[in-house]
Amino acid sequence: MSINAYKKKEINSLSKVLKILGEPNRLRIVTSLGLECRPVTDIVKVTGLSQTNVSFHLRILREAGLVRPERNGPFVYYCLPDNQLREVIDQFRDWVNK
Repeated sequence: MSINAYKKKEINSLSKVLKILGEPNRLRIVTSLGLECRPVTDIVKVTGLSQTNVSFHLRILREAGLVRPERNGPFVYYCLPDNQLREVIDQFRDWVNK
């Protein structure tokens, strides 16, 4: 598909998602997640980021629909809404590392 085949709205939406994922801490968070929801404390441990920083980035990722929150009592757990985003990131990583 030629780049000219994309509509302006599609380009803008794609650009917004890529910009969100282009921030290294957000990408680190997304790549630390799978379909099984994890508490913020686990994300903090895996990424090495502070809880405040993780919470800030999770809000942006949640608002963009890139992560899914799941409430469990007073805690919020996060996971990917489906595995497709992780697969795309993995494919992009493989392409970059050729």
